[in-house]
Amino acid sequence: MRQGRFDEPANEIAQLYSESVSTDWRLYAHDIKGSLAHAAALVAAGILTKEEREKIEAALTVIEAEIKAGDFRWERKLEDVHMNIEAALTKRIGAAGAKLHTARSRNDQVALDLRLYVKAEAAEVCARLRALQRALLSLAERHQAVILPGYTHLQRAQPIVLGHCFLAQIEALERDHGRLIDCARRADVLPLGAGAIAGSTIVLDRESIARDLGFSKVSQNSLDAVGDRDFVAEFLFGLAVIGMHLSRLSEELILWSTTEFGFITFSDAFSTGSSLMPQKKNPDMAELTRGKTGRLYGNLIALLTTLKGLPSSYQRDLQEDKGPLFDSVTTIRDALQVFAAMLPELTINTGRMESAAADPNLLATDLAEYLVKKGMPFREAHEAVGKLVARSTAAKVGLNNVSLLEMQEISKRFEEDVLKVFDVRGSLAKRTAPGAPSPENVAAQISRWKSLL
Repeated sequence: MRQGRFDEPANEIAQLYSESVSTDWRLYAHDIKGSLAHAAALVAAGILTKEEREKIEAALTVIEAEIKAGDFRWERKLEDVHMNIEAALTKRIGAAGAKLHTARSRNDQVALDLRLYVKAEAAEVCARLRALQRALLSLAERHQAVILPGYTHLQRAQPIVLGHCFLAQIEALERDHGRLIDCARRADVLPLGAGAIAGSTIVLDRESIARDLGFSKVSQNSLDAVGDRDFVAEFLFGLAVIGMHLSRLSEELILWSTTEFGFITFSDAFSTGSSLMPQKKNPDMAELTRGKTGRLYGNLIALLTTLKGLPSSYQRDLQEDKGPLFDSVTTIRDALQVFAAMLPELTINTGRMESAAADPNLLATDLAEYLVKKGMPFREAHEAVGKLVARSTAAKVGLNNVSLLEMQEISKRFEEDVLKVFDVRGSLAKRTAPGAPSPENVAAQISRWKSLL
């Protein structure tokens, strides 16, 4: 690239500072795929002969195989993945290789590679989301009848079933899946042909190139095509939200695994010990996932910060888009793989859960609704049951052990049938509104997800 315009070679310090091949080599397969499609378009435009194209295809196939095998030598002085592959190609086949860059720039070339990469990785992450959803669904089906307390503010709130908890995680992951599908749709635009900034006087059949590379649309503005990284930012946002969901799940599992809760036990295979305390069994996989979510957020903010000060078209700052992108992809792929393998090995301590769910205070809302059904306005019923809870707490007895006489001192609407309220399974059976955790609803949701997945 420096030949002709520059009299002196680049300073070695500057070369090391500006190279990106140590990071962007990961794009090699997409770069080669784009070059093969570009070569076909150059043949149609009369720039390459059929024989030259065949030489290019054969040489690029060998180069790709060498890279996969780890036998390719990356040269930092050539700056990036594009120039390394082009230099190797030209060295092997001469003039035909030198013709390949006709009517394209590294600006639209890297935009192409990134769009191909995001589309491919979005599909891979979606597949791993599905694997995790299936692991959660299996847990939900096996434990759909296990009762435990639901918590708000980390305080016991109302009874739910464990299957409902796992189904909630599946719902969140489904939103993640849809978000990535949407992102991939916006990445599905061919930028090749935009050139450095204003296209080329050598006009190629961009629609044909798009079909060859699996794009449904071609870009409509050359300035926007080379400077757009919205699709990368959107992808990083989608990955960050997945991280957030995994972090919340991690936090719940970590709490449930404590001695104080004792609801679950992690398998030995997905736990670690302490270097000092021999009794410890730590949920490090969940803790690491909770911690790595900060990196996902940081990667998104790093890219947005880079983009916010740039004028239109390509600027060298955009070289900084790849580190955050590759790191987030690796982090999420690994986390999803770990969780899909870890969850089936959880031990569910059903006795401990159902013992906690026997707390009669979990049915305080049911008691207020009992009064509502007897004709009392809800706010009055809420106050009445609040007084009843205060009285039972002071007397250190369960809410279900307060005598009917004491209840009637607070409200005459309490009758002998009030004791039927303190039936946890009966309470759950009545929660039949769509989305609520009745056994019937949970079973229906499990069936629905089995069909969808």
